[in-house]
Formats: sequence, C-alpha cells, structure tokens
Amino acid sequence: MLQRAGNPAWRHRCWALPARNRSTRHGARRDRVTGSGTGARMRHLHVVVLAAGQGTRMRSSSPKVLHAIAGRPMLEHVVSTAMGLNPAAVHVVFGHGGDEVRRRLSHLDVIWVEQARQLGTGHAVAQAMPAVPDEATVLVLYGDVPLIELTTLADTVRRAEDGALAIISVHLDDPAGYGRILRQADGRVIGIVEHKDANAAQLAIHEGNTGILAADAASLRGWLAGLGSDNAQGELYLTDVIAMAHGQGVPIDTVHPGQVAEVLGVNDRVQLAALERIYQARCTAALMREGVSMADPARVDVRGRVRAGRDVWLDVNVVLEGEVELADGVRVGPNVLLRDCRIGADAQILANSVVEEAEVGAGARVGPFARLRPGAVLGESAHVGNFVEVKNTAMGRGSKANHLSYLGDSEIGNDVNVGAGTITCNYDGANKHRTVIGDGAFIGSGVELVAPVTVHAGATIGAGSTITSDAPPEQLTLTRARQTTIPHWRRPRKKPQS
Repeated sequence: MLQRAGNPAWRHRCWALPARNRSTRHGARRDRVTGSGTGARMRHLHVVVLAAGQGTRMRSSSPKVLHAIAGRPMLEHVVSTAMGLNPAAVHVVFGHGGDEVRRRLSHLDVIWVEQARQLGTGHAVAQAMPAVPDEATVLVLYGDVPLIELTTLADTVRRAEDGALAIISVHLDDPAGYGRILRQADGRVIGIVEHKDANAAQLAIHEGNTGILAADAASLRGWLAGLGSDNAQGELYLTDVIAMAHGQGVPIDTVHPGQVAEVLGVNDRVQLAALERIYQARCTAALMREGVSMADPARVDVRGRVRAGRDVWLDVNVVLEGEVELADGVRVGPNVLLRDCRIGADAQILANSVVEEAEVGAGARVGPFARLRPGAVLGESAHVGNFVEVKNTAMGRGSKANHLSYLGDSEIGNDVNVGAGTITCNYDGANKHRTVIGDGAFIGSGVELVAPVTVHAGATIGAGSTITSDAPPEQLTLTRARQTTIPHWRRPRKKPQS
C-alpha cells in the first residue's frame, strides 16, 4: 500500500549552527539539485526507512518512532537527515500505529508503505521495492536510529554507487544484541550473523552490524526474493543478503561512523534519554565553537535551529525552540524559553521570561518574569519588566513598561512610559481592537485603555484612569472619581458563633 504525502515543512529542522555553516549546507544541496559536483550522482537514490516496530519496551501507547529527540519525533530526524542527500524518494515502511504516524508526520514529503504483518527487516524492505526502479541505489535506514550523520550516509551511498554492497558497522566493547560481522582471513566480509543465532566464537566478535546498508536496487531486489526464515526468530532477515552478495562475488564495503552515537538505536526510555543528551551536547558544542558561552552546557536545550553571534551568554535551564536568532552580545538569564524569535545585539533576557514569535531590539531588556507573545516587537533599548505581558504589539525605541502590565494589540511609539498595572482592554468579547500611544506619552499607574483608542504624542494619562476616548497631545487626561470618606462607617463583621 503506497501513499504519497505533501510537501516538506522543515521549519523545525534542528541545527545548532551559525548562518555561514547553514549556507554551506544549503549550497551543497543546490549543487546536487543542479547536477554539479559529486552529489549529482545521488539523483536516483531511494531511501527506505523502516518504522514499523511496536517498541513494546517503551511502555507507551504511541509508536516508538514518534517519541521525541529535541522536541521532534525520531522518525522525523531520520527523514530530515536523509533529505540532505536529495534522494529521488524516501519510503517510510510503517506498521504498528501507522495511522498516528502518518497523521503526526503528514508534513513529510515521503511515500508511506504499509507492512501489514511484521515478518522481519527483509520483509519490510521488500514492501517498498515495487516503487523503486532497478537503476536506483537503495539506502536502508531505521526510524529509531535518529543521530546518524549526513556525511556517514553520503560515504555509504557513494560506495554502493561504485558497485559495492555497503554496510555500516561499528566496533563495540560490548556488542550484545548486535549482529556480528563475519570476515574471512583476508578481512573480506562474508556475512552477518544475528546475536540470537551466533555461536560462542561469533559472539566474541566485537564488530557489530548497525543494519544500515546501501546497494544497487536490482541486486537488492533479487537478494530479498531469496530470503528464508530458518532462524531463531522465524523472520526474513535483511542481514542475510550480505552472504548472498558475497556468494555472487559482489564486493562488500564497511563504513564506520565518526562516533558510535550515530548508530545507537532506541528500545526504551532510558536509551531515549541518553540519545537526547548526546544530541544536546552536539548542539551546544557547535554553538560554543561559534562564540556562545554557557554557564552549564548540560542545562541548555536546543530544540530547533539557532543562529548565534559572538559573545552570547546563556545561563542555566535555557530552552531554545524553533527558529532562534541571537545577535552579538545577547545575554539570556536562567529559566528562559525562547521560541521562534530574534534577539538584537546586546539585548538582555532576564530570568524566568518567555519570548515566543517575537522580536527584541538591540539593547532592549526583557524580564525578569516577562512574557512576549506572538507579534510582540520591542524597539532599540525598550524595557519590558517583571510580570509584563506583551502580545501583537510594537513598542518603540526607549519605551518602558517595567511592572505588572498587559499590552495587547497596540502600537506604542518611542520614549513612552507605561506605568505599573496598565492594561490595554483590546477585546470586547467578539473582536480585537487596537490601542495607539504616541511618542513621549506618559501612562500613569493603574490605567485602563479601552480600545479602540489613541493616546497622542506627549499626552499624560493620570493614574487610575479608564480612558475610552482619544487623549489629545501634550495634555493631562484623567478620569477619576472624587475621593470621599464616609464618617462612622464600619466594616461588616461575622456574627459570633453561639
């Protein structure tokens, strides 16, 4: 069963890289698309991602491949990396929880292939082969191995394009659970034996099979057709194609990843957490190499794409999600969430603040305990202080709202002072309305501005006022009841209990 999904949406593709490194990657991708450079040979690459497993050890109602690393499903990480090769198609073989997998990842540009019965890895790959032309190269990946690097995969594909069956293997101190690479005396690979089928001598081998391989499609199709299930699990093992290739005289090349972490899979939540930390260490290391300092890299989480300038400072428990841009000299305090935002040079985001889909100008200051919601734009040197919430509001250069205020659907000019407890009443129960505050206006404490309303440049609004009509420029406007004291008044008291 084949189904083609829609266009890719890589907004949250997770790179902790500066702008120049991202441009290099994009440039390499363009070379492949236009047919120049070595990448042009990958135009007929078909990637098959195996994602049908139930993952019983996760103890979860969700399919294993949907469990997240850095806020994105593992399967999405794998597809995202594969897309860096510019394949002709990516085929995702699903089984357990397939409806949920396709719904959650409907934005991926992949061909969904159902494996109705899970009869082994060889059977899973065979389900995708009808849509793969014989002249293609096939790369097989796994949806629960999320940290594989693009360079390792490119090397594997190149070897297959040169006529070899290319496999990724890894040397491990403890290879328990891994299939073992079998070599003859001259070092040539002759087969793979699964852990459960290995004898004592084979179990002593420390070179393990990762399961990732690349091969000519026509050859792979023939090998898959010849698989049998005479093994400990009664399944069709993809690994059996290695012995078949050797028997036909096909050279078998092994590729070793730069780090073992690239090929680690996830079977339970302990392993998932371990890969999360490895992934985060990659991201924070990349940022630090570009001039970002961190109080504790182990307590910074990157869950998106971060572009950072020099001399940026991140305190502990900072979370960076989506597209985040940090200009030179930005300082971020502890317990801060930055999501899809741009922070200008030398700006400060103080402790316990949230900045979401917003822009903060150069030299501005936010927090502590401030919240910038979508559409908030702070101008140069603007200040938003403790317990201030700003939504869909542009705040001009040097303007300040330092305490306990809500500013929504507003346009605030330069050098405006917004007093503590000010509220823009922007919602009438059905529609949103805008508040406009001109340059140099002074809003006293405890003011309600009932939109739509304009406070003109230089106007002053007296403390405690409720403003429902436009306030003229350079004048004092206030609405305040006359203060009255009622003599001999007594506060009601409860009757004593009998």
